[in-house]
Formats: sequence, structure tokens, C-alpha cells
Amino acid sequence: MPAAARTVPAEPAGTGAALAGGPAVEGTTFAILLSLSFCHLLNDMMQSLVPAIYPVLKDRYHLDFAQIGMITLAFQVTASMLQPLVGLYTDRRPMPYSLAAGMAFTLIGLVLMSMASSYPAILAAAALIGIGSSVFHPEASRVARMASGGRHGFAQSLFQVGGNTGSAVGPLLAAFVVVPRGQSSIVWFSAAALVAMIVLTAVGTWYRRNRHLAKPKPRAAGGEAVVLSRGRVLFAITILVALLFSKNVYSASLSSYYTFYLIGKFGLSVQAAQIALFAFLGALVVGTLAGGWIGDRIGRIPVMWFSILGVLPFTIALPHVELYWTLALSIVIGLIMASAFSAILVYAQDLMPGKVGMVAGLFFGFSFGLGGLGAAALGQLADMTSLEAVYRVCAFLPLIGLLTAFLPKIERPRG
Repeated sequence: MPAAARTVPAEPAGTGAALAGGPAVEGTTFAILLSLSFCHLLNDMMQSLVPAIYPVLKDRYHLDFAQIGMITLAFQVTASMLQPLVGLYTDRRPMPYSLAAGMAFTLIGLVLMSMASSYPAILAAAALIGIGSSVFHPEASRVARMASGGRHGFAQSLFQVGGNTGSAVGPLLAAFVVVPRGQSSIVWFSAAALVAMIVLTAVGTWYRRNRHLAKPKPRAAGGEAVVLSRGRVLFAITILVALLFSKNVYSASLSSYYTFYLIGKFGLSVQAAQIALFAFLGALVVGTLAGGWIGDRIGRIPVMWFSILGVLPFTIALPHVELYWTLALSIVIGLIMASAFSAILVYAQDLMPGKVGMVAGLFFGFSFGLGGLGAAALGQLADMTSLEAVYRVCAFLPLIGLLTAFLPKIERPRG
């Protein structure tokens, strides 16, 4: 049996804001959150161009679904492998300007993707874009927590909303810019990387001047927060990874193959299918922001219950309905499922105080890695069976949400 949990005084609400130095700095930190969210939008918009142009690449290079899945894997495994290492290193040695440096890898990857004339070159470009993600996400998540003023769920969800918005806009831009004009037009979006590098340089300057906000706050008397043994922390982290698995593999099934499913089953055009994908990704934006806001008020675990397990009836129904209900259910699934990520991330950071970067890198990395592995495996399954069979199998992934019952209660009761 693991050692019994002990309790220590908890940090009072608003401590982060007090340390920020009053109203003037509160305004500054909100500007930092908006800047991070904006750069997350640009970052994920550029990254989302890759899966959005899969139909173009498939036709031009005669790729099968397994090869499409390998492109996703090249991007996401690169990010998955490096993100925890980046977070662990910067927890010990903060690097304020690493955000701008990481964006340069995305810029190089985009340029290479626009000029790639072979399948190996496409894989290399996707891997470079993944390296950009591996630097951006853990460090940006750390700065968002620094600037949160104690509202960690809201800060992470606002940061994540930028990424989800970018992921939603990317396919739309691909549909109306890249699909009509071809692969070479991807290079136009390198301007977004340059803009992000300028903004992130300014964020890095604020980060360098406010490094004290990254340190764990001294806990004041008054409340109690649960501190768990190492064994129970590892057990809880394992459960959170399983929840991410169910969420991200299902999300990968939609983000990577939803357009092909709509085109093959209902005869939609490529542009119409991209608009439908945009609607699904737009639902992720709303669900993410709502999940963080609600989690700050009622706790992370209730949000996880609703987000992971509550989506089950809709995922089961999706493969068996007509076009109208397919579009409607995909939006509902996006709204509910997206609320989980900020709750999982903040809960994990509360489990391991002082290791914000490592936890962010670990969970963003698992998010990318599990999605990439899922995309590759689902591509193989689609080649052997059909995309409809893929969605029938994935429909039961939310049952993994039952593991939420085993998470320890580390949060204080909320009014």
C-alpha cells in the first residue's frame, strides 16, 4: 500500500496576482496571456496546414492511408520525444528567448514542406515542424502559469484556445489557399512564423524580468492541500495519461481522417469537407475555454468525468447517422471532449509543484505522441477495413474515462 497522504497549508486565492505587483502588472500579465494565445494560434495554424493538405499530398504522390499516418507520426513523435526533455531542462535553467528560437524550426519546416518533391522530404519537413512544437508548448505553458494570477485553469485554457483556434483556421486556409494554388503556397504562411518570433521575443523579455513568478509560491496558513506520496503521484499520472490516450486517439481519428470519411461516405467535395473539419475544430476552441473556466470553479475532476466519459453516447452514434447528424454530432463531441485538456494539465501540475515545464512538456508531448501513434494505427486499420470501421472501434475509447474514479482528491472543496 502507498504511504498515507499528508496535508500542508494551501496557497490562498490570488497569491499569484499579489506577487505580480498590483493592478499595473496584472494588466501586463493579461497582455502576456493574450500574446501567448495569439502565438499559439499562429503556431498551431501553421502546423495544422500539414494534415489539412493530406488530400493534396495523397493525390500528388499517390500515398495510401498508412503513409498519411506516417506523416502525422513523423511530426508528432518528434514533438513527443523532445517536449518533456525541453521542459525538464528549462525547469532547471530558464531560457526566456527559447520560445522565439523554437519558432524558427517551424519556419524552416514550412519552407521545406512547400518545396518538398519526395515522400522523405515531406517526412523531414513534418519532423522539423514537430521540433518547433517541442520547444514552444512547454515553455509557453510555463509562462502562461506565471502570468495566471492564480487562475491556472483559465490561463491554460486561454493559452490552449489560441492553439485550437489556429488548428481550426488552418484547414480553412488550406481549403481556400493551398488546395487551389498547390503545395508551394504553404511558403506564404512563413510570414506568420516571423510575426510570432517578434511577439515571442517581447514575451521572453517579460519572462526574463519576472522569473520569480515561476518559483512555487510560499504557502500561507489557512487552508490545506493534499500532498501525496511518490507512488500515488505516479499512479495518478498514469491515469491521466490513459485519459489523454482516449481523448487524443479519438481526436486524431477526426483531425486526420474526417475529411476522407465525409468525402467517401457522403460524396462531399474537398472544400466542403474542410469546412466541416473547421466546424469540428472550432468546437474544440469553445470547449477548451469553457473547460478551464469551469474547472477553476468546480474542480478538475468533475470536468474530466464529463469530458471523457460524457462524450460516449455521441461517439457511439456517430458512425450510424446521416450527413446532417454526423456534422452535428462531431461538433458536440468536439465541445465536450476539448474541455478535458486544461483540467488534466493543471491537475498534473498541482500534483508535481515546481516541475511546471516538465509536466507541460510531458503532457503536451503525450498529447502529440499519442495522437501520432493513433493516427498511424488508425491508418493501417482503415487500409485493412474502412474508415467507417475506424469510427466504430474508436467510439468506445471514452470508456477509459471510468479510470477517473481512481484519481486522488487533491483539491479543496469549492464554494
